[in-house]
Amino acid sequence: MERTETMQVSKAMTKEDTFKEMKETFGMVPSFFKKIPESAVGLEWQLMKIAEMEPGVIPQKYRELIGLGISAATKCQYCALFHTEMAKLQGATEEEIEEAARYAKSNAGWSTYLHGMQTDYDQFKKEIIQMTGYARTMHSKR
Repeated sequence: MERTETMQVSKAMTKEDTFKEMKETFGMVPSFFKKIPESAVGLEWQLMKIAEMEPGVIPQKYRELIGLGISAATKCQYCALFHTEMAKLQGATEEEIEEAARYAKSNAGWSTYLHGMQTDYDQFKKEIIQMTGYARTMHSKR
């Protein structure tokens, strides 16, 4: 089943049903979910399940490593902890976690540099297309 097919939001779960399902999933109800208004908690739980737990085209471990990289770049300690632990739950090694964080650092650093230097985007795009085209050609000859 494609991921987009699962994104139909059904009638919101009651707070009691939501908390029951959370306890079955995590063994507890996280305190931050207890603060969400009753009218929204069921929908927030459904959205979290869709984004974080349902299968997708990208395997779960890699989605969590992507989440870790984004969390590091946006400096969200809450998200970084969540995605690190979820990645470990999905079998990510310490080396994979470190590499995801290092890749995010590199990406954020280049973004800072390119923006700071006010690099012409059209020229940059042209060069990237040219570079990847050349690499694609070279790899196809092997």
